[in-house]
Amino acid sequence: MIKVEKVYFTYNPEEENVDYVLKGVSFEIKDGEFVAIIGHNGSGKSTLAKLLNGINIPTKGDILINEMNTKDESHIWDIRKTAGMVFQNPDNQIVTTIVEEEVAFGPENIGLPREEIRKRVDHSLKVVGMEKYLYHAPHLLSGGQKQRIAIAGILAMNPSCIILDEPTAMLDPIGRKEVMETIFTLNEDENKTILLITHNMEETIKADRVIVMNDGEIYLQGSPREIFSKVKELKEIGLDVPQVTELAYELNKDGFLDDYKVLSIEELVEKIC
Repeated sequence: MIKVEKVYFTYNPEEENVDYVLKGVSFEIKDGEFVAIIGHNGSGKSTLAKLLNGINIPTKGDILINEMNTKDESHIWDIRKTAGMVFQNPDNQIVTTIVEEEVAFGPENIGLPREEIRKRVDHSLKVVGMEKYLYHAPHLLSGGQKQRIAIAGILAMNPSCIILDEPTAMLDPIGRKEVMETIFTLNEDENKTILLITHNMEETIKADRVIVMNDGEIYLQGSPREIFSKVKELKEIGLDVPQVTELAYELNKDGFLDDYKVLSIEELVEKIC
């Protein structure tokens, strides 16, 4: 689905001593996979998201979305239909005054028949659990509801892949839970490829794979259990681990637990018992 090959990127290519934001990043994401990308501020996560959607173009290297190169301008609309983008602030993505019109905006712009638009709007709102809000004004909804409407708008375009750039960063715990449940549904029930960029470690636990970025490079990658077992390495680059893993790690250091590689409260209880 996504192939990133030795990608370098700078915002100032004309400068003599170029300061690259991304430095030789390479990875692949398979169809239907759920991959989380984590890293502290300035590690290059959001820059990478904009490159994957063709908003920015690599300075060096290539990005292929379903075999389409983001450098090829003739493919850019097909790339954006294949890989939908959800931004951090839903207010930056909502353009209409009625929920129904908001979700229909994308399909209308690519000229789909009216009956198909109707089907997509109803399906998308049902998937994100917002079908009761068809005629509501988006600006009167909560943060979590707005973000779910933004996701429905992308879903109505029927992309194979959805890239989410810190979609819960501006939300309270209830809104965060709503959005994360929606993302899991998209991956598990709708078989969408998910690329979740986040700074919240708890949100990555159900991912198939976690990529850790540091200073524009891939620092670690593996399953959530493999990544969060490397507590010392993550702390060295200013990252935390899920709270339950941190607790297990401290118990292990004090000799109360043989193994600290846990990702849920249930697992920790089991090990303590």
